[in-house]
Formats: sequence, C-alpha cells, structure tokens
Amino acid sequence: MATFSRQEIVDGLKRLGQLAEQQGIHIKLTLVGGAAMVLGFDARQSTRDVDVIILAPEEARLVRNLARMVAEERNWPEDWLNDGAKGYLVGLSHGRELFSAPGIEVRSPSLYQLLAMKLSAWRDDVDVSDARRLLKEIIDLSQTRDEIWQQLEPFLVPGDELTAQYAFQDLWETLDGNN
Repeated sequence: MATFSRQEIVDGLKRLGQLAEQQGIHIKLTLVGGAAMVLGFDARQSTRDVDVIILAPEEARLVRNLARMVAEERNWPEDWLNDGAKGYLVGLSHGRELFSAPGIEVRSPSLYQLLAMKLSAWRDDVDVSDARRLLKEIIDLSQTRDEIWQQLEPFLVPGDELTAQYAFQDLWETLDGNN
C-alpha cells in the first residue's frame, strides 16, 4: 500500500496546480483526513491517500483527470487524490490555508470540523491519535468542554453522534481531566 509523506503531498499538489494552470483554471480544494493532519499539523509522517473536497463541482471531472495524470507521472495509485472522506463531512467550514501555488489553493476545514470528522469515524489508533492532536489545539483556545462540544455538534455525522460523544469524553478526560 502506498503512503504519502508531507513532501510527496506538496509535490503532488504543486504539480496538480501546474496542470490546472495549463488548462486555464485555478483549483480550490479543502483537504481533510490524514493529509490535513500531515500537512497542517505535522501530526504524523505520512498518510495512505490525499482526501479532498473539490470546491467547484463543475471542475470535479477535470480535477480528477489532472490527478490521474499526476499519478501516472509519479507512478502513484490512480486514486491518490480522492473524495473518500466525504461521508464524514457535514457541511463545510473554512479553516486555514495549508498550501498555495500557481493554479491551486488548498485549505482545511475548521479545527472543530476536522475533530468532528475524526470523532465520527473513530476507526483505529490513527483516528484516536489525530483526534487527540486536534483537541489539544482546540483546548489551547481556553474553552470549556461544553463550549467545545457545542462547536463540534453541527459537524457530526448523523447516526454517529453517540460514538463521537463517548470518544470526545474519553479524549477530554485523558487530556484535560476537568471542566
């Protein structure tokens, strides 16, 4: 199974931007999942794929075709750039810019939305570790547990709210222990 380091993600996105620019478009993406953790938080060394939301749906087919070209050039899996995490996306918030180059702009959702996605997924140690890192970032904003939970709730995947709530409580207790 392929994995993508921070540098490989950056190189792939930069090449995607170059190809977009040659087509006369400027791609806007929201980066989620492991790639957001690698690029935005240095939370881990690599990720299995680059999960994105293409912000201009009318360009989605073109972006996917350009991503396939990048994959061919680099001998990467065809689906290195994909929207596989969209099932964990409820609405779309706007976080900070993670990457920008000619032809491409890449942002993350808000910290709260990223954390809500991880809590809703809660599949493995990687999700737990990522969620812990995100919650640490949020706690640094000096909010109470209830204030943070209120910010997370709108982004929770319907049907996964209880799992997310238990996961959040467990994380909170291991990180903060009060409030």
